[in-house]
Amino acid sequence: MMTKNKAIQLIVLGCMALMAQSCAIPTIAKKEPAVDLPQAFSPDQASTDSAAKVNWKEFFEDPYLSSLIDIALTNNKEINILMQRISVAENEILARKGEYLPSVGFGAAAETERTAKYTRNGAIEENLDIKEGKAFPKYFGNYQFGLVASWELDVWKKLRNATKVATMEYMASIEGKHFLTTNLVAEVADSYYELLALDNQLDNLDKNIQIQQHAFDVVKQLQLYGRTTSLAVKRFEAEVNKNRSQRYEVKQHIVETENRINFLLGRTPQPIERASASFMDLKPKMLETGMPSQLLENRPDIRKAQLELEAAKLNIEVAKANFYPSFALKAGLGFQAFNPRYLLNMPESVAGSLAGDIMAPLVNRNAIIATYKNASAEQIQAAFDYEQAIIKAYSEVSTQLSNIDNLDKNYQLKNSQVEALTSSIDISNQLFQSARADYMEVLLTQRDALEAKMDLIETKQKQITAMIDLYRALGGGWQ
Repeated sequence: MMTKNKAIQLIVLGCMALMAQSCAIPTIAKKEPAVDLPQAFSPDQASTDSAAKVNWKEFFEDPYLSSLIDIALTNNKEINILMQRISVAENEILARKGEYLPSVGFGAAAETERTAKYTRNGAIEENLDIKEGKAFPKYFGNYQFGLVASWELDVWKKLRNATKVATMEYMASIEGKHFLTTNLVAEVADSYYELLALDNQLDNLDKNIQIQQHAFDVVKQLQLYGRTTSLAVKRFEAEVNKNRSQRYEVKQHIVETENRINFLLGRTPQPIERASASFMDLKPKMLETGMPSQLLENRPDIRKAQLELEAAKLNIEVAKANFYPSFALKAGLGFQAFNPRYLLNMPESVAGSLAGDIMAPLVNRNAIIATYKNASAEQIQAAFDYEQAIIKAYSEVSTQLSNIDNLDKNYQLKNSQVEALTSSIDISNQLFQSARADYMEVLLTQRDALEAKMDLIETKQKQITAMIDLYRALGGGWQ
């Protein structure tokens, strides 16, 4: 026959076997990011400095633009929303830290009950006195107050790793703000220079309308002397009206661009102060690109992806700890009595407790396994996100370097085209007045000159935009 000690030993061994089984952890996959960046952006690269380290206040020299960016960084609603998310992430660190520290609280309770006579407790109360010569009361009370403490022992570093995860997520949110700042600075600058380009297009239209109006007046005079027909007059009149109507399209684009800037600045629509006269004289800056490896340091989106990857790795350890037993201590110290008048009696009413808990998952561990596998999948996803951020950054820089080079050649040729067409306007007018050219040649020459100048202004804007985009792609603008 099995002895009592033998039975206890078997129960203990069985519990230990079940706990060992509960600690069995399924195999999961992990991924380490692997992206090989070239040594340089171009074969003839010599400089190792990067324009990303230049503060935007030094990069953008236009005082009107600097003032607009300052306002945007203060008032932009998206940045202010993100700042609140950063505060939430910071508070999460405090919450995580508090989880692995002992918890102490104050509690009080009062209750009363009537025990049925034909029960175990009822029989005891019927045959015993609560105090010599005093029977148990019909309604028996229980009053208590005191301190209660609990502490989960972080044996497997689950809580400490969770705190590190919260810290990395907070740091990632900071980098997210830096990335948003970079894009905001670039977007405000891009919209500002687009506004300058539209002002120049409007001015170019006005000048061409004056030229065409003069030609129109000349044609009308020539018609009076029978040297041209009414068809020429109508064609010149139509051309003038066409360009006048185009003015309103440009003016509408100006209003839309101003409103876009005001939206980025977090304010209602109002006029934007700007210096448009010198737009065509602007020379895009030649930016130092540095080495491709410096993108890992200068691009906030890459640093954000890296921090999220590290957090995802630690999350696997947090999820893994759920398979192991958890240990907790609980304690209480206070006063307890069946009647409030005895509650503060010392030492009779002093009560205390101390307990230790151990808990391990045995049956239906599907939720824990699913959490563990999800942590694995999220780590792999974070590794791919990190790789993608690096590839995207390098591609953006490479694209803008090529764009700047091609736009420079494009601008030089268009500038020569505009100079030639501008000179041809006077020549065509003279030839027409001397009856050596048809009026269509005059119209087409003026039209070509207008379109070429418009294209030249647009190309200048693209050059400035490419410079801004390269500055942003290198990781500048958030410092």
